[in-house]
Amino acid sequence: MKFVKTAQDPQSGARCGVITTDHGQIETPIFMPVGTVGSVKGVYHRDLKEDIQAQIILGNTYHLYLRPGLDTLKATGGLHKFISWDRPILTDSGGFQVFSLTGIRKLTPEGCTFSSHIDGSRHTFTPENNVDTQRIIGADIMMAFDECCPGDADYNYAKKSLLMTQNWLERFLKRFDETEPLYGYSQTVFPIVQGCVYPELRKMAVEHAVAQDREGYAIGGLAVGEPTEKMYEMLELVCPMLPDDRPRYLMGVGTPANLLEGIARGVDMFDCVMPTRNGRNGMLFTWNGIMNMRNKKWENDFTPIDPDGASFVDHTYTKAYLRHLFIAGEMFAAMIASEHNLAFYLDLVREARNHIAAGDFKVWKDVTVKRIMTRL
Repeated sequence: MKFVKTAQDPQSGARCGVITTDHGQIETPIFMPVGTVGSVKGVYHRDLKEDIQAQIILGNTYHLYLRPGLDTLKATGGLHKFISWDRPILTDSGGFQVFSLTGIRKLTPEGCTFSSHIDGSRHTFTPENNVDTQRIIGADIMMAFDECCPGDADYNYAKKSLLMTQNWLERFLKRFDETEPLYGYSQTVFPIVQGCVYPELRKMAVEHAVAQDREGYAIGGLAVGEPTEKMYEMLELVCPMLPDDRPRYLMGVGTPANLLEGIARGVDMFDCVMPTRNGRNGMLFTWNGIMNMRNKKWENDFTPIDPDGASFVDHTYTKAYLRHLFIAGEMFAAMIASEHNLAFYLDLVREARNHIAAGDFKVWKDVTVKRIMTRL
């Protein structure tokens, strides 16, 4: 994997770049739709490519490990072939899912033992077998196995968690360097910078991660319960410490405003389930603000969903029709809303790239954040 920075905003940390993988190029800043179990919920791959213009999607190691399972993925030649997707894929190691299984998982220095949310069966992830699992899945970009520390953890817990994550990272990278890709194309690893909301721990995490000298770096453990201001504070601390010639990935974030504020602080890559999850529940993000499509105010509004949007669905269907579908409980409502929200997120980062290149990103960002986060 290679990364080339192509532009830098003069008034902020925002920058543009191009990531090159064996499955294609990714223009940054980029938003990556989440395809947890090998599908982006309710969206055809055709629409992901042509309408939404997704350059990369995510899969999740925890979920794919449980089903369809490693035997199936290996037999078919990896996730790309299994789901018929020929563009880049990134896999989360499952650290966040393990974090969310509080009560049915046990963490030790060796790894994590957990119960399947599907059938209760017991499994163990170690840094070593997590590498083997992600090799079988076959993502272009793999995440190192870590513990996602709660955002409200006290200092002692956060430090203990970070030290364990750092030990796991060293073991993960050792196994990665001792093994080879299985399907004839290259894979790379991003270490994950943890440390909760404690500057001392974040600095320690960055220094340790950068010492591993990898092709990119992820920032984890944010948007997990801490105040938004703390997230921005940690980004302002961490991003300048990360190499300027490597991509920076903020994991699991977030709202449209979070994306723009993250870009302003030097983040290149984002993912979040919010566009599809909120879309399925009737929340649409648009260039003029946020809409709840169940509200009666849209009942007789026959204007396009988002007149300023770039998506096919924005100009094909009206607000009144989409509201009708939600009230009637039609699955088509969730499909339209999911596609719209993903297209909006991808349009948002595309416009961010344009304004970074033009040198006026900060001015545009300050105006845009207020507009897109207004409740309509």
